[in-house]
Amino acid sequence: METKNIILQLRTERGMSQDELAEKIMVTRQAVSRWENGETIPNTETLKLLSKEFNVSINTLLGAPRRLICQCCGMPLEDDSIIGRDRDGSLNEDYCKWCYADGTYTYSNMDELIDVCVKNMVNENISEEQARSYLKNLLPQLDYWKRYAELSDNGQFDEFKHQLVNEINELHIEGMPKLDKLNALIGKYVNPEYTLPNNSKVKFLNDQKTYLGNQLECEFGGERYFGIVADMDFILVCTYDKNNVNGTNVTNPELILYKKR
Repeated sequence: METKNIILQLRTERGMSQDELAEKIMVTRQAVSRWENGETIPNTETLKLLSKEFNVSINTLLGAPRRLICQCCGMPLEDDSIIGRDRDGSLNEDYCKWCYADGTYTYSNMDELIDVCVKNMVNENISEEQARSYLKNLLPQLDYWKRYAELSDNGQFDEFKHQLVNEINELHIEGMPKLDKLNALIGKYVNPEYTLPNNSKVKFLNDQKTYLGNQLECEFGGERYFGIVADMDFILVCTYDKNNVNGTNVTNPELILYKKR
């Protein structure tokens, strides 16, 4: 699809007139009309404004001429919903949400990232050894790892994760083993609906946000897992059915703790 059709479609889907769109991105109605007629295309700065307004990538606005992949883990960025965001909320087309969230890089250790990725790559066609070998060859070629000394935060985020791990272990929750590390998680995959004592239903997370978390087997055995989710503002611990730990939905969740930091 061409840029003219994409802008027209995005505008009409949102019920906006050309005048309303023009006002939001600080151009004239005539400029919007020329884009939609195919006479011109927006310049780079205007594309950034349109990207933020429509919540789509610049690549999508231009008809997806480039094949985007995360420059940290190598994941194909085939859907704008998995693209990471800068601190101002704008999409950063170089990274996925798991590797880059709100302007922060979530991985500083390549081996740790490989361990996380391998778990999601292994299937009947790809062995763990094949997946690990592929990533060890790919990751050093990606921009984040080639420019790590320039892009890294000198260990600040790692220190924050270490502090969170200590805080969670100090809760001494019965049956939950010691937590060793936290991984990046997307809200919609770990945001079940909990039933409160008054029988009301509540969700605690933002489906679009990136959090830190992990899952742990209960020390007492059985069919339940502990789920941990945290960020700068809170710590959440729950349990859920063991038979669904690899799915996108958590079944039979029970809230154990929700604590403001």
